Amino acid sequence: MDFLHTMVRVTDLDASLKFYCEGLGLTEFRRVDNEKGRFTLVFLGTPNDLKRSGLKGDERPLPAGLPMIELTYNWPDENGKSEDYGEGRNFGHMAYSVDDVYAACERLQNIGVTINRPPRDGYMAFVRSPDNISIELLQSGDPLAPQAPWASMENEGKW
Repeated sequence: MDFLHTMVRVTDLDASLKFYCEGLGLTEFRRVDNEKGRFTLVFLGTPNDLKRSGLKGDERPLPAGLPMIELTYNWPDENGKSEDYGEGRNFGHMAYSVDDVYAACERLQNIGVTINRPPRDGYMAFVRSPDNISIELLQSGDPLAPQAPWASMENEGKW
């Protein structure tokens, strides 16, 4: 058995790509627009995963074992109505290791993302995507020394 991807339904593809690509630093591997099915699939991974994969472009199929997120955007119906997927809390969370948890949180904060569980311990933080998917950020290696303003920040909302 090989891991293929984690699929997350999104309601605003542009906002989600801003969060995952600009905020978290993921790279778009492939995009599929399906006119008949009225949906768009966008496969994302980390730049390091892209290097390890040896992919050079829009190759298919994507290799098994490459950790990816598949963003699924179901187009609005003929009346312009989109499906409400709810909060997404039942999904649990996705986790990424980061080189600097403080810098990652600052980058996300700078694009308007709430840091739900600040990295007070220099090791772990939680944020939410535009569709309320919980994302855990873990400091790669040893925890960083606690530093302001993170050390004194309270939790905000659910994570």
